[in-house]
Amino acid sequence: MEAPKQIRVYCPKCRKHTIHLSSLYTSRPASGLSIGTRRAVRKRTGYQGKVKGKATVIKLGKRQKLMLKCSECGYIVERVYGGRTKKKLEIAR
Repeated sequence: MEAPKQIRVYCPKCRKHTIHLSSLYTSRPASGLSIGTRRAVRKRTGYQGKVKGKATVIKLGKRQKLMLKCSECGYIVERVYGGRTKKKLEIAR
């Protein structure tokens, strides 16, 4: 699935339609300071073993997100394409 490099969409900060530059959403690495990570590390020390079992449900596809950056004010908006899908999102050349 291809998405255009530039899209003319509504910017909530400028409150008008402007040209937005599109880029793919990339998730950041998990923080070691989050409460879930700290709880899991604390629970694994000693003789306890695992915290919880693996999830049995496998997701069929992921939500494909596009980050739209306003060319005038620099405000970034997320846009989800097609809910859960197996197709990967690409930026058109």
